[in-house]
Amino acid sequence: QVQLVESGGGLVQPGGSLRLSCAASVGFDSMGWYRQAPGKERELVASITTGGRTNYADSVKGRFTISRDNAKNTVYLQMNSLMSEDTAVYYCNVNNYGIMHYWGKGTLVTVSS
Repeated sequence: QVQLVESGGGLVQPGGSLRLSCAASVGFDSMGWYRQAPGKERELVASITTGGRTNYADSVKGRFTISRDNAKNTVYLQMNSLMSEDTAVYYCNVNNYGIMHYWGKGTLVTVSS
């Protein structure tokens, strides 16, 4: 049974920062984050492979940074310059080469003054 433990969500003012973490019970080639805002489809935010190859949504490039600690099976998402449009439930995703996807329960990020 794969377990994903997410942390780091919360309420932040526009322009602020948050750091999300997701620890997996086993290792996966790809680790990343998706988000789903109210009334919208779930979308990829960022992903990173074991080798360090990253992929970002255009809307977060230059503001968000994804990283991982392979020894701890943990992925991080540093979110800076947050905007109201970033408000969503953020889900950790892990998979091996695009198959065998596993999802976290989600953590709410609210950007509001």
